[in-house]
Amino acid sequence: MLINPFIRLDPNDNVVVARANVPAGTFVANENVTTREDVPAGHKIAVRRIAKDEPILKYNTVIGFASEDVEPGTRMHSHNIAFGDKLKDYRYTQDYRATDLLPPEKRARFQGILREDGRVATRNYVGVFVVGNATATAARRIAKWFTKERLAAFPNIDGVVPYVHEGGMGVEMSGDAMQLLRRTIGGYVKHPNTAAALVLALGDEENSLEDFLADQQLEVGPRLATLRMSDLGGTKNTIEAGIEVVKRMLPLANQAKRESVSAEHIMVGLQCGGSDGFSGLSANPALGAAMDILVRHGGTAILSETTEIYGMEQALTARAVSEAVGRKLVDRMDWWLEHSKGRDVQINGNVSPGNNAGGISNVLEKSLGGAKKGGNSPLMGVYEYAEPVTARGLVFMDTPGYDPVSATGQIAGGANMICFTTGRGSCFGSIPAPTIKLATNTPMYERMLADMDVNCGTIIDGVATLEEMGREIFERLLAHASGEPTKSEAIGVGESEFVPWPLAVLA
Repeated sequence: MLINPFIRLDPNDNVVVARANVPAGTFVANENVTTREDVPAGHKIAVRRIAKDEPILKYNTVIGFASEDVEPGTRMHSHNIAFGDKLKDYRYTQDYRATDLLPPEKRARFQGILREDGRVATRNYVGVFVVGNATATAARRIAKWFTKERLAAFPNIDGVVPYVHEGGMGVEMSGDAMQLLRRTIGGYVKHPNTAAALVLALGDEENSLEDFLADQQLEVGPRLATLRMSDLGGTKNTIEAGIEVVKRMLPLANQAKRESVSAEHIMVGLQCGGSDGFSGLSANPALGAAMDILVRHGGTAILSETTEIYGMEQALTARAVSEAVGRKLVDRMDWWLEHSKGRDVQINGNVSPGNNAGGISNVLEKSLGGAKKGGNSPLMGVYEYAEPVTARGLVFMDTPGYDPVSATGQIAGGANMICFTTGRGSCFGSIPAPTIKLATNTPMYERMLADMDVNCGTIIDGVATLEEMGREIFERLLAHASGEPTKSEAIGVGESEFVPWPLAVLA
């Protein structure tokens, strides 16, 4: 069967999207137009004459305005689609529909690690943390000492990993930046996937060890130890002492065992990076379908990257459980608009070079696809960066669009899995919550088999539906949450992706 080279997303659209590279002069029978130039995969063409300043419609949603008169068959991209603000109707709660939750006995199950406080882990790591950058080398050396061979006697431990960062020193000792950093580190220390933790300090950080522990209500005990480098006599002694401390923690951490638990304990951070013109057609809506399934099973999905839902936030406020929840999302968007005023950043229209090459014209088009990761479930809560997520269902966390920073906030908030869609081939991974990577198109998936976990390009190829792919993603989520390594875990990606949001003025 001959497949139409272009995809129509809505009967009212005035553009369609190329499934693959389409040469100039190709007649598109379904649309009764002929391409006027070469059209790369993921890019759009006009299917009728569009007058200057007329809205460009994709998914029957405005993604910009024609910057000139265009004829049918013309490639539509950033050169002839102007970015412009839309009038927004937030319609708080008007589309809210309570989720039809499955009864507990009918919910899916996976092999998780049940902690003493009732939380459920998907992995079992020992972490070496720093309150400031001065002890980063010591943390790395301590963690590196625990090779696979040295951990062979502790088969239930997934690894000893360092969590280092560039903050904690040379910044103001109070305020948002410090609170955000402490909340992020504390979220990882307290994360269900962290079986035990060692926290290092030099001794003169603005983010002092004592203040950090007090702020995060952390108490030293069998699963939490601290060392101060200035008291131990320097780097070498701290490394040696740290190794001995972690050795003592290993038997306790190794007691973790997997058992059958409800899928309601899965909390997924939703990410997209290296997006292309297919992201909003395949991987993102398929992930959204999977998250709708997860939410029905009592689980939680965290949508983030505030700057990358700009222009589509009203779809979330309309589904909010309350007006207060919807307004909190709008407040965070307003903060970003003020914070980014006059700067050459995405929320002001421009997308990254990779996004642009993949067929995305501007932030409105990217937001249209990005918001689809959250599916159609109601919005149950809005959280600050790295704030503990307590609501079940679809929630939103305020984060930047930069993937490592955004995912770090989600994990600090409690995400025990990350699902990451990509069209250009992002090689992201994360620890202690593993990343499942979803490819938007088959050629990239086949080119990067060692990095990609799921091929959503079969939707573009016409051999799978969104519903079928959503079910496949959900089943893969259960398998990986049960301990099956993801591709990024298999090749050791994730230790360098702990990146707290550097919201700070350096002294």
